[in-house]
Amino acid sequence: MELSAGIQASLSGRYASALFDLASEAGTVTAVESDLDKLDAALTESADLKSLIGNPEVSRGQLGSVMAGIADHLGLSELTRNFLGTLAKNRRVSQLPAIIRAFSAIAAAQRGEVTAEVASAHALTDKQLSDLEQKLRAREGRTVKLKPRVDPDLLGGLVVTIGSKRIDSSIRTRLNTLAQAMKAPGA
Repeated sequence: MELSAGIQASLSGRYASALFDLASEAGTVTAVESDLDKLDAALTESADLKSLIGNPEVSRGQLGSVMAGIADHLGLSELTRNFLGTLAKNRRVSQLPAIIRAFSAIAAAQRGEVTAEVASAHALTDKQLSDLEQKLRAREGRTVKLKPRVDPDLLGGLVVTIGSKRIDSSIRTRLNTLAQAMKAPGA
């Protein structure tokens, strides 16, 4: 499996690679990926949890207890629990969001997938997501996993990000482009 140098070189990438290797050996990559999705959702939903994991005043022991409690509450696998304990012991829990992203990238690369982050002004229907996934699969030539999110500032349209490529068809960008063209000399 070929990983980007950026993932391998970063601290979060090294932790994610180690977790992926352990999960591969145990045959639990899917379970760990599901656990990390649950953790990501918890971090997204709870500003308190997000600030807690980055708080340097919280001791390793306290952080370990919090992570164990979260693992119990979310019903995480043993490997993920142990991994969270290791992060707490090494004071690396603040890296969890980056580790989750890196693990997802590694797992997707292993499966031959690419992840597309899709921002839209309103939530997309299942049919719209399915149609978009088919179009992106045809364009990319491989399986595309969509990560939709709502961004009301877009006004309308979509912004699709696949790796370093960005497809921006949002109304906000079109209006900004029009405004810049109208400001240009001679316009």
